[in-house]
Amino acid sequence: MITKRIIPCLDVRDGRVVKGVNFENLGDVASPVELAEFYTNAGADELVFYDITASAEGRGIFTGILRETARRVFIPLTVGGGINTLLDFERVLSAGADKVSINSGAIRDPSLARAASRRYGSQCVVLSVDVKRVNGVFRVFARGGRDDTGLEALSWISSQVQAGAGEVVVNSIDTDGVKGGFDLELLERVCDLVDVPVIASGGAGKSEDFVTLFSQVPKVSAGLAASIFHFGEVKISDLKDTLKQENIPVRIVK
Repeated sequence: MITKRIIPCLDVRDGRVVKGVNFENLGDVASPVELAEFYTNAGADELVFYDITASAEGRGIFTGILRETARRVFIPLTVGGGINTLLDFERVLSAGADKVSINSGAIRDPSLARAASRRYGSQCVVLSVDVKRVNGVFRVFARGGRDDTGLEALSWISSQVQAGAGEVVVNSIDTDGVKGGFDLELLERVCDLVDVPVIASGGAGKSEDFVTLFSQVPKVSAGLAASIFHFGEVKISDLKDTLKQENIPVRIVK
């Protein structure tokens, strides 16, 4: 049985990890380099590094910080933020990323996933989608949740997976930072739609939220969270022990 992955997320702004609620009111947390090293030793299965203002500011990702972070990490590292071209893929992969996350760049150029998967393989291309309900419809938002693109989220995700995205991170803006649990309705819809790994993001507040996620939406491959890990509210080792007790397969690091 395939193990479920636990993935801490580092949202980086101006070289520091930050965290907010519903993508707003971002507060300083820590150094991404130090936090990445901590999670590597704490039993995380993978790590996600987002330069959350790169797209909004129209610049590339800070590769200096990324290189130093990658040197400290011995688990798969996914990197996103300001990824608009194959040159951006090359830049972050050469800086130490294992996978590259596309979001606003894919919205601007829907052919990016196909081009990147052909050059680097679909396993390297991660589609990250920021989703919010608008009048009962799942809509795609861009620029860190700032702009409503008008795209319907499920059809957008399906088209990008068909184009070559090998993994999907579903970020629910409605549940982000609220700590009331993952957006199970949205995640179930996405999992029924695509045949690539789906990562749940937004809403985790306690270990039981991961139990509920994997129990009620068993097709989900991984749970991603930020603040509950950053502030020590949930320890990854304790979370995995809880999941194992609930007969949910996880990788245990001794």
